[in-house]
Amino acid sequence: MTYDEFGFEEPAEQPEVPAGPHVPMREQFPPSGSEYLGGISDGWEYRSVFAGAKLAYTYDMVKQFLREEGYGDVPLPETAEELRLFKRPRSKQLQLFGERGYVHNPVKILFPNDSRQRNTLILCIYNEKEPQHLLRFHGVVRPA
Repeated sequence: MTYDEFGFEEPAEQPEVPAGPHVPMREQFPPSGSEYLGGISDGWEYRSVFAGAKLAYTYDMVKQFLREEGYGDVPLPETAEELRLFKRPRSKQLQLFGERGYVHNPVKILFPNDSRQRNTLILCIYNEKEPQHLLRFHGVVRPA
């Protein structure tokens, strides 16, 4: 064991593993039960949470992630202020769509139900290659 000047144990050196080329999620969707870049996948839905100091910063992170993962062609609100327009006010009435946020196949950008998470967004990406993808995306058919 080796220790640094503060008495903490220094980690053993790990050999560097050369990283292969990045394959965007749209081309190779994460398999069921896997973690990918801070989110989790069940094979047909990938879900991750983004949080920043301001909603605008969080939304910029989400847009950058979508571009890097092959979803740059999905229409999105231009700014966080436009995105905020998709946040429906809470009411006790029955709502046609229970999700609060922006939805455009295969991407959902949702606002959390907890009001303390003001600058947090939940990103859901759906696997377009799965059977009955569109029905699952809109919640008409539940996965088996």
